[in-house]
Amino acid sequence: MATILVTAFEPFGGEDRNPALDAMRALPETIAGARIATCVVPTEFNRSIRVVTEAIEKTRPVAVLAIGQAGGRAAVTPERVAINLDDARIPDNAGAQPLDQPIVADGPAAYFSTLPVKAMVQAIRAAGVPAELSHTAGTYVCNHLMYGILHHLRDSHTRGGFVHVPYASEQVVGRTDTPSLPLESIATALTAAIEAIVENDEDIALIAGTTH
Repeated sequence: MATILVTAFEPFGGEDRNPALDAMRALPETIAGARIATCVVPTEFNRSIRVVTEAIEKTRPVAVLAIGQAGGRAAVTPERVAINLDDARIPDNAGAQPLDQPIVADGPAAYFSTLPVKAMVQAIRAAGVPAELSHTAGTYVCNHLMYGILHHLRDSHTRGGFVHVPYASEQVVGRTDTPSLPLESIATALTAAIEAIVENDEDIALIAGTTH
């Protein structure tokens, strides 16, 4: 049975929970005939890539799907590209706040996801959950990890990528005008995304560009 490695970050930025982590823990043990292995990732620049690459070497997955929280987004957003830049608006959980630093010295300027991101968007929407293709993973630990995963996998047949999820509804009680999704919907979206990864060796043609 093929293995999909799913990773999710610990809470950060003063939050007491992370919907990425909660939803990962709600996933079934198998999806579309693939075994789901999971990994909890510290929200730290210096440790995140090492923790995940160790999990990759241990589990030998056919694909890696990393998940992070993007507070303020209203949809589940598979990421298309990671850039070779750390530029942190807030410190990570270890207090590190790199500014204008490359993730890999002399590394490529960017890596594109090797997951079928448009098929993932289509599958999530078909499951009844809002989804959009994102063309920026930011410059915080999420982008750092996505870039690090793709750099690690650059010479392998293992596919890799990242998906951001909104706040869970439970996180925004008392906050006005803050988009969120029920945790159950986030877990449903991730399940659909993983099904798309298993079922699509190549991505599909889908209009998913932006005008900004």
